[in-house]
Amino acid sequence: MEVYARPYDPRRPVICMDETNKQLIGEVREPLPVAPGRPQRVEHEYVRNGVAQIFLEVEPLTGRSHVKACERRTRQDWARWIEGLLERRYPEAERVVLVMDNLNTPASWRSVSKSTTRRITAVGSTLRKSN
Repeated sequence: MEVYARPYDPRRPVICMDETNKQLIGEVREPLPVAPGRPQRVEHEYVRNGVAQIFLEVEPLTGRSHVKACERRTRQDWARWIEGLLERRYPEAERVVLVMDNLNTPASWRSVSKSTTRRITAVGSTLRKSN
């Protein structure tokens, strides 16, 4: 995308954001330690310890990143993430170019305040929001 070819502008940073979930698993038995001539042995059985929801943002032109794991992912959680991006992590930015590819995002925009969305230009293959 041409957005990645733009020169760095701290007033208009390009930020890539994604969200995902990861299963949390635990060991049923402690792995057997490594010994001379024998690799570590790990049981294939595991215990499921729930799921973590992960939010991630990266500013590719500076290498700056921010990640958060939480128990759930609702529209309000997503909105708080976006508001934190603008208010705490990029308060001096006039406008943030937000690059995303997320199928459930358009509905989530309704949870973000109008004053916040005015500072975002959203780009991505599945977004319907653009300022």
